[in-house]
Amino acid sequence: MDRDAALDRVDAVVDAVESETLPVPVREVWVYGDVALGLDPLDRLDVYVTKDILLRGDPDAAEAFERSHGVKGVGKSVRAEWAREHPDLLRANANGYAAPEKCLAAHLLPDDDEPVHLEVCNASFEDNVTQRLKGAVAREAYEQILDPRGVCLYADGQRSPDAMSKLRNSEFAFPTLSGALEMLGLEGDEAETAVEAMRAYRAEQTGTSVRGDVV
Repeated sequence: MDRDAALDRVDAVVDAVESETLPVPVREVWVYGDVALGLDPLDRLDVYVTKDILLRGDPDAAEAFERSHGVKGVGKSVRAEWAREHPDLLRANANGYAAPEKCLAAHLLPDDDEPVHLEVCNASFEDNVTQRLKGAVAREAYEQILDPRGVCLYADGQRSPDAMSKLRNSEFAFPTLSGALEMLGLEGDEAETAVEAMRAYRAEQTGTSVRGDVV
């Protein structure tokens, strides 16, 4: 993916978070991995969003959308207002409930052929990096580790004043992936094993992908 196109896509994501009604409130937007390192082109663009839960439910909407679209949980797991505006973007999980991460991907990433990965979690990027690392190491599922080399573009209602320009100018400096994992506590050999697993897993991904996580 051309770097300029990738950053234009990221800009559009932040614009949407800042100004549009989304399926769920979004508190943070980060990019991580290759795009943060300044690579051009990118194999994949990695975007991370921190979502908030909905504070008020809408049981009437839930019943109406279950009848009309066969999707449960509208007004509970995703905003009823958003679903009424964008019924074509409503996505459900395997159990038939509205899936916030899939709905966000449908809204924020309209071209599902783009090599973009969206991570959606209730925890901040930095907290989830730590939690995912612990879980992945315990299970030896190293491919599930989040690349910790990230850049925050939006947080708590405010866009970073300079992060995007620094990204476009490739001004951020990060260690190698193995070095970053060692800084988080992995030993050298285990860090190298983790890097190999992460890269192999990433190389298998095609098109737009999304993962929802709860910490």
